[in-house]
Parts: sequence; structure tokens; C-alpha cells
Amino acid sequence: MSAKVFSISNQKGGTGKTTLSMNFAAGLAQRGRTLIIDADPQRSAGQWTGLASEKRPFPVSVISIAGNLAHEINHFRQDYQYIVIDCPPTLEGETVRHAMQAADTLLIPVLPSPVDLWASVRLADTVEQAKLGNPKLQAYLVINQQEPRSALSRAMQQALDEFDIPSLKGGLRRRAIYRTSAIEGASVFCLGKQGHAAVQEIESIIEELL
Repeated sequence: MSAKVFSISNQKGGTGKTTLSMNFAAGLAQRGRTLIIDADPQRSAGQWTGLASEKRPFPVSVISIAGNLAHEINHFRQDYQYIVIDCPPTLEGETVRHAMQAADTLLIPVLPSPVDLWASVRLADTVEQAKLGNPKLQAYLVINQQEPRSALSRAMQQALDEFDIPSLKGGLRRRAIYRTSAIEGASVFCLGKQGHAAVQEIESIIEELL
């Protein structure tokens, strides 16, 4: 068995990268042994699990890796079914390049506005470069913080159509429960009925990818 590796990346902060990483990994953990690799210098994933209570520990182990990420991941491939890499919010440096070399799937969270999507346009070029060394890499946009009562605007849909990276059908709505999960060091899967709608969103993304 060799782990399926997911890399979560965007060139800018504030897109919900760590929120997606942590809850996505928690959903995968219900299907098989899962590891989160915190490759962000801000160590957001590690801080998230540090807020977990002893009675309700986070369901996925988090480790930080410095150095050649692609090489280090090979040490864990046989021990896990899924590996999720929370990348730094940048395209610069070796970390993101190594993460894309090691990944089967790249998820790119973007906010539901054309401006935010266009700010991520350089990522498409980075993905194409990564595919030269990793032809199996598949990349998808994940729309985050969608407003519950409004569909994507015409301008946003037009921007998506012009983008070279496809978007998943499933996405995340703007929900307070995602912030609550971070504050409590938990995942939405651990928060009972109040997390049910968010769980369905994460499950929809997982089912679409698996």
C-alpha cells in the first residue's frame, strides 16, 4: 500500500488553506490512516491541534517537515493510506515545488470573487511546471466561503471558465462552524449536529476526489 498524497496550496493567505487541510484530513481519517504534514512556516496545523482537549484529541497526527519534502514523504507512504500537506502561502522556495512533486492531487482553495481567483493565476503556471516532473499530478480549485443564499456571480463563473485548472463541484460555504473547529482544535466531524452541514460539504469533496 502506498499513500495517496494531497497537497493544499495557494500563493496567498486567507483563502482557508489550513481549514480545508484539517477538516479534509479528518474526513479521510474515517476511511484510512491519515497523516497531516505541516509545511507552512507559520505552523498553523500544529497550532490547531495544540488547542485540542485531552478528552477530544484531533483525530489525525500532525508532523512538521523541514528540508526535502518529497524525499521525507517517501518514509511515510507505506504507513498511511492518506497524506495531506498544508503548504505555505507562497509559490516561492522549494517547499511548494517538492509538495507538488510528491502529490497525487493538488487542491487550491480560492475565495468566491474574480479578484481572488485572478490573484491565483500564477499557480496555473506553477502546476504546469510541476507536471513536467510529476505527470500524474491532478489539480483542482476548491471554492471557499460561498454565500449560502447566492450562486456564484456571472463574473466569477466567467473567471473560472477562463482558468486552466478545473474546479470541484463541491465547495465550502461561509460557516461559523469552521472557525469554531479551529478555536477548539477540533474538526467539524467532532462537533455534533452543529457541524452536520459542514461535514456534508467535506464529504462531498472527498467523494468527488476518491
